[in-house]
Amino acid sequence: MSDPDPNHPRHVAIIMDGNGRWAKRRHLPRALGHQRGVEAVRELVRSLKDTGIECLTLYAFSSENWKRDEEEVDDLMNLMRKFIKSDLPEFIANDVKLKIIGDWQGLAPDIVEMLEDALAQTAKGGRTLAVALNYGSLNEIARAAARAAAAGEVTTDSIAAHLDTADLPPLDLLIRTSGEVRLSNFLLWQCAYAEMLFVDTLWPDFSPAHLRDALDQFANRERRYGGR
Repeated sequence: MSDPDPNHPRHVAIIMDGNGRWAKRRHLPRALGHQRGVEAVRELVRSLKDTGIECLTLYAFSSENWKRDEEEVDDLMNLMRKFIKSDLPEFIANDVKLKIIGDWQGLAPDIVEMLEDALAQTAKGGRTLAVALNYGSLNEIARAAARAAAAGEVTTDSIAAHLDTADLPPLDLLIRTSGEVRLSNFLLWQCAYAEMLFVDTLWPDFSPAHLRDALDQFANRERRYGGR
């Protein structure tokens, strides 16, 4: 296998932000913003085969999102159920392997069962869609450090080996939509040497064309990893 192209990211992660503001600007319920956000995910996943990206990681539901209004959380959970059910056949047909990171086993039992089935049915896929559910990076690092300590050695390598993303390529590019410039407890360890791109586009409006533009910007950056 040839060495990866340094100008092309193998692993891209996105903080999908702005569903609520998208809906508010249109005087629509927040739930409709989340629904349009799911459509944006669907369109982006369909375009992956044309990008060369091996893994796309999406921040779908953080461990802090439980603080939102109960009605909105219920809407998000129901949307998740619909998405898994409706898009699983498309994942299989398009050779997409689903991976879940975070404490997803803490979700409702029926969602856990649906996710387990989706993971099993897509296990042989070639391109990975990793979805962060009930995820918080500080918790992930703490869990990984505890496992490394239990194994008898706490080093950067041993901690990295126990992260939720240990079997994924190193993170190359992190994108956040909606104009916010922060990581919000997402992939803190993995972002150590990742390139970052913050765009003003609200997530429901983020298209495959926006992703291609992000990839072009990545190609024009010089990654030094602390060197000169």
